[in-house]
Amino acid sequence: MNPLCGRCNRVVYPTEKVNCLDKYWHKGCFSCEICKMTLNMKNYKGFEKRPYCNAHYPKTHFTCVADTPENIRLKQQTKMQSQVLYKEEFEKNKGKGFSVVADTPEMQRIKKTQGNISNIKYHEEFEKSRMGGDAPPHQPSNPTSAYQAPAAPQNYHYDPTPEPTRQAAAPPPPSAGKRYRAVYDYSAADEDEVSFMDGDVIVDVQQIDEGWMYGRVERTGQQGMLPANYVEAI
Repeated sequence: MNPLCGRCNRVVYPTEKVNCLDKYWHKGCFSCEICKMTLNMKNYKGFEKRPYCNAHYPKTHFTCVADTPENIRLKQQTKMQSQVLYKEEFEKNKGKGFSVVADTPEMQRIKKTQGNISNIKYHEEFEKSRMGGDAPPHQPSNPTSAYQAPAAPQNYHYDPTPEPTRQAAAPPPPSAGKRYRAVYDYSAADEDEVSFMDGDVIVDVQQIDEGWMYGRVERTGQQGMLPANYVEAI
């Protein structure tokens, strides 16, 4: 059965049928609702399932809302709510951090330094003992005096650290006397470290662990901890 035309409600035969806007139209009936200009599939514009030409196509207009006291109150209330939500989110995320910090070798070194407080204290005790009592152990003439000489400094410089801890600093001297050359520049990050430049000679080097050494920069005379991967043996 042939459908009816969307405008004249008469039967539309296949030879004159136009299928558009979910309806069937005669070719002559498919025209603008306002000016009745005949349209085709290329120049029509549909609005609420009715065809229009470009000149008479209904245009939407925006309405102006009066700035009444009620609208002003709603606007201020919405702004306050957005600020409250922002502050809540800020407090929730406070302290969590928003930037990703790369796990660089420097960051790994800082973590290791912070996690090994006892190791740092060990180095401090070793430096104190090295500054005050290195000379007597190297005197082979009188072994008895070599052991008796540190007795006075121990009584004079009282340290609450147990005696075994002070004796544990003795193993590093066998490594003393080694010389290294710096292959990179390094700036000290802590008070117990030493700065040096590429090409500087490091003397009296003592191995602390697989990543750190203790030595003195020959050029400046300063001494302290230094990274082992920044120097090479001479």
